[in-house]
Amino acid sequence: MIEKVSTQNAPAAIGPYSQAIKVGEMVFTSGQIPLDPKTGTIVGENITEQTEQVMKNLGAVLSAAGSGYEKAVKTTCFLADMNDFAAFNAVYAKYFTTCPARSCVAVKTLPKGALVEVEVIATL
Repeated sequence: MIEKVSTQNAPAAIGPYSQAIKVGEMVFTSGQIPLDPKTGTIVGENITEQTEQVMKNLGAVLSAAGSGYEKAVKTTCFLADMNDFAAFNAVYAKYFTTCPARSCVAVKTLPKGALVEVEVIATL
C-alpha cells in the first residue's frame, strides 16, 4: 500500500509530487530545499544556514511519516558548489548521527536558487 505523507511543518510541494511516500515499513522523502514552510521563500544566505533549514524541513516530513533522522538508511545530497562540502557536512553530521549510506553530488542549479537539497530513505 502506498500512502502520501503531508505536513504543514514543511514546505508544500512546488510541483506534482508529495513531500514523502510511505511503502510498507519505509518512507521516501522528496528532496527538501531551504524553504520557510509558511512563506515559501529561501531561508539563509550561506550553506550553513540553508542546510539547517533543509534539516528542519526533513525532520518535519520524517516525523509526519512516523520516522526520524535516526531511522535514515540512505540520503542523497545535492550541492550547488562542492566547495561547500565541509560546511554542509558539519551541519549534516549534527542530524544524521547514525551515518546512513549517502551520495553527495554537485549540480548546476537547484530550484529557487537554493545552495543545497537533501532527500532521505528511512524506516518507520
